[in-house]
Amino acid sequence: MQQEIIKNPVMLFEEQFLYELKKQAFSPDLFIAFKEAVWNFYNQEKRPFPWRETDNPYHIVVSEIMLQQTQTGRVTEKYLAFIATFPTFKALAEASFKDVLKVWVGLGYNRRAQALHIIAQKIISEYKGQLPCDPSVLQTFKGIGPATASSIVAFAFNMPTIFIETNVRTVYLHTFFKEQEIVHDKELMPLIALTVDQKNAREWYYALMDYGVYLKKTYKNPSQKSKHHATQSTFNGSDRQIRGAVLRQLIKKKSITVKDIQKEVSWATAEKITSIFLDLEKEQLIVLSQSGWKLS
Repeated sequence: MQQEIIKNPVMLFEEQFLYELKKQAFSPDLFIAFKEAVWNFYNQEKRPFPWRETDNPYHIVVSEIMLQQTQTGRVTEKYLAFIATFPTFKALAEASFKDVLKVWVGLGYNRRAQALHIIAQKIISEYKGQLPCDPSVLQTFKGIGPATASSIVAFAFNMPTIFIETNVRTVYLHTFFKEQEIVHDKELMPLIALTVDQKNAREWYYALMDYGVYLKKTYKNPSQKSKHHATQSTFNGSDRQIRGAVLRQLIKKKSITVKDIQKEVSWATAEKITSIFLDLEKEQLIVLSQSGWKLS
């Protein structure tokens, strides 16, 4: 019987949850049952990832930036290649942006590569190579918002910060908002704060994420109840496809033109490609030279 409970952790607190829900209150007993269920699941079903085997702040920053908008299965190989090529903040800061892109290519959302490069340079030039452990400071870095800042601090320094990502959101929606639709994150944050493990925040968030993945596979995706739920747009025929083509070409060549890109994405008009060039220029990823567009 115990094995069945561990394999399906929802059953561990389901009855208690329904009882508490009828009372219109969340009692300490419910939170205890919830935490036991999540830990029991994690102890049996934890997923192995290389970034979970380290508390090296640099490695954590790389993994958290890579995991933004990208599934873990696609990140693992790139993460290992990236830290092998650039093993420290200093090594990354001293690399050229083209070299960074060469390793990053294939992950998409290439602005993250640029942000990571700039983060490394800032840490070397302003923080003597040491990653700050204050989320409010990290939020001032390019490409790091409130959630990423707090997740970096939790995973690198084991501090009980409060943040939401998609799998964490799924767990709390499924557990505490079964009968409610369109739930705002501000309704989840107090529950996350009440249940975060004060002594082992790092493993607690890993456990929540793994449990969230399980729930998505077992139930109709609970995160659809969130006011913040959004589906990713199709890649083929998108601006992202053109942007990817531009940066792939610039890894191979010193400069490119609209015609170079049309050879790869023939469906795109000259006007659309030019607008992408201009967007990338605004983002300081590329600049216009006499021979064409090149990396900045």
